[in-house]
Amino acid sequence: MKDYSDLKALGKKFRFQDLIFEKFLLLTALIFALILVGIFIVLFKESSYTFKEIGFLKFIFGTEWDPDSDLYGALPHIYGTLITTMIAILLATPLGFGIAIFLAELCPPRLKTVVGTLVEILAAIPSIIYGMWGLYVLVPLMSKYVEPTLHKIFDHVPILNELFSGQMFGTDYFTAGVVLALMITPFIASVTRDALNVVPPILKESAYGLGATKTEVIVKVMFPFAKLAIIGSVILALGRALGETMAVTFVVGNFPNLTVHLFDPGTTITSTIANEFGEADNQLEYSALIALAFLLLVVDFLILWVAKTVFLGKARKYNL
Repeated sequence: MKDYSDLKALGKKFRFQDLIFEKFLLLTALIFALILVGIFIVLFKESSYTFKEIGFLKFIFGTEWDPDSDLYGALPHIYGTLITTMIAILLATPLGFGIAIFLAELCPPRLKTVVGTLVEILAAIPSIIYGMWGLYVLVPLMSKYVEPTLHKIFDHVPILNELFSGQMFGTDYFTAGVVLALMITPFIASVTRDALNVVPPILKESAYGLGATKTEVIVKVMFPFAKLAIIGSVILALGRALGETMAVTFVVGNFPNLTVHLFDPGTTITSTIANEFGEADNQLEYSALIALAFLLLVVDFLILWVAKTVFLGKARKYNL
């Protein structure tokens, strides 16, 4: 009887500890949710002056940005942010997948730790280092060799001849996209590698036993099994690319520009804020820069929300 009462008391103690731990985790989650809501409210409040003086739609779709004339249009900045992010994702996704496949299946055991550590170190390098490297190393290479070569290759291809053209100074949308791609590739590679490493060996051995090649095992067995984590890695990289500041500021050209030419200078929301926030000398300019930050938060939230609901939702529903 005494043993039963001791076990009952012990059970109550464990249940109480579980309750405390559960409430602590709930509180932690709520704190982060409240921080996000607080950021949203503060940015909207500080942006309201711009929306009142200029107009919400006029500010978003305006194409001129001239603080000296009190002209503030956010469209070139939104456009530049989306273009550089798109270039980065298109370049980084296949590169990251290739690195992950090599590390998970093809890399010699002695090199796995070394190469994997180097990839993870690339993810830890500060963005300003990427920006300085891009300005002093990548920009001259792009302007002298890469961009003229791409322009010649696609000169007679419809649509692509317009995309791969422009001033070709090296400080442009394309170079910014390449630098961003180099920054987010380690995120895609690391998460995808870890996802491929947890694929049960019995699945791969069964496929090999049925006569599948290594390529078929990777494409038809490993990637479908790890699909959610792989898609998540791309979404994580997308969020990093959307909010990057210093690396893009060094190489994008920092000129408000709406053009289809990838080799023309442009700007992004983050680079404009970084360049002009310290020099804002009136309430409207200050509020306009805060409004850009508010739009970046909204664009970031919408893109990540669509990516998670559409791609991850379909992957779960159809078991892709």
